[in-house]
Amino acid sequence: MTGQPKKLMVESVSRNTLSKQVVDSIVQLMVSGQLKAGDKLPPEMKLMEELEVSRPVLREALSSLETLGVITRKNREGTFLNSKIGSYPFSIMLALSHFNLRAIIEARMSLELGLVTMAAEKITDEQLEELKETIDQIANSEDNDYGKHDKEFHRLIALSANNPVVEGMINSLLLTHEEIDSRIKYREKELTVQYHTAIYEALKKHDPQQAFTEMYRHLDYVRKKVLEEKE
Repeated sequence: MTGQPKKLMVESVSRNTLSKQVVDSIVQLMVSGQLKAGDKLPPEMKLMEELEVSRPVLREALSSLETLGVITRKNREGTFLNSKIGSYPFSIMLALSHFNLRAIIEARMSLELGLVTMAAEKITDEQLEELKETIDQIANSEDNDYGKHDKEFHRLIALSANNPVVEGMINSLLLTHEEIDSRIKYREKELTVQYHTAIYEALKKHDPQQAFTEMYRHLDYVRKKVLEEKE
C-alpha cells in the first residue's frame, strides 16, 4: 500500500478553536461596553482564569488580536485596546482581490461617498484651507507628478468626517487609492483639478448632496478610465 494518510493534529485544531473563542469573547466584551478603547486588559493569569484557557491558547488569541490591530502590547506596561482598528484585515482582502480591479474601485467608492457626505457637514475652515492647498499643488505640479497631493486631498476629506468609528477605515481607503493609482498609465492634471475643485466647492457650502454628486462624478471617471486602460 502506498500513500500513507497524514496524521491529523487534533490537539492543534482544538487549540485553534479555543483561541478563536477567546478572540470572540474579548470582542464581545468590547461590543457590550465592558471594555472600551484605551482600556488596559487584565494580567494574563486573570484572563486565563476568567476565560478558563491555558497560557498558550490565550497568547495565541492575543497575537491574533494584535495582528488585527485590536490591541497593542507594551513592554512592562501591559496590553491595551486600541482606539481604532488597523488596516491589516483590509490589506489581506485587498491582496486576495488584487486581480479584481473593479471590486477594488467599488470598495473605494463605497468608502469615499459615505465619508464625503459626513465631511460636508463637519469640515472646518482650517481643513478647507488645507484641501485648497492640495488642489493648488496639483495645479502647479510638473510632469504630472502629483500623486501624493491627490492622495492627501482624499485623506483630508476622510479625516474631516471626524468620526472615530470610521477613522480606522481611512488607511483602508488609502490602500485602495494607492492600488488604483498604480494602475493609471497617464494623468490628466487639468481634469483632476476640475473634479477636486468641484468637490471642494460643495464642501465649502456644506452641501452633502452636492458633495456626494461631485465625488461620484470624479470616482466614476476614474473607474471608467482605469478599467478602459486595463482592456
